[in-house]
Amino acid sequence: MKTLKYSRQRESIKKSLAARRDHPTADVVYADIREEFPSISLGTVYRNLNLLVELGEIQKMNFGDGSDHFDGRILPHYHFVCKRCRQVSDMPLGPLDEINALARRCYDGTVESHTTTFYGICDSCREKEERTEHDASSDGKNIP
Repeated sequence: MKTLKYSRQRESIKKSLAARRDHPTADVVYADIREEFPSISLGTVYRNLNLLVELGEIQKMNFGDGSDHFDGRILPHYHFVCKRCRQVSDMPLGPLDEINALARRCYDGTVESHTTTFYGICDSCREKEERTEHDASSDGKNIP
């Protein structure tokens, strides 16, 4: 295997992703990295993201919004996607290894791991909806 040359830009991308829990797209990573490397190109960010995925140092995921999202946490964990704002976040839930055992009972092949994504409404969107409903019900029209 060819030895990979060290890259400050690649290390910065990896470090940035490791500190995040929001699973940004390449465009968001690009905007963040440009603060440190103003002349970096979007193509360089894409190439480095894909290389880090190939090396197993980050994960690339798609949550049905047409964009790839990147995650610096490679250990097994679960995700939550808000159906309103499409924000992706880590779930504070430990690995459920018993799912693999259940799947093995239902499948003749080899089950080694799983991924799970939960969908619903995040706290921020839920609070906005509650405020909107409250404002609509207290606008004076419902007072007898």
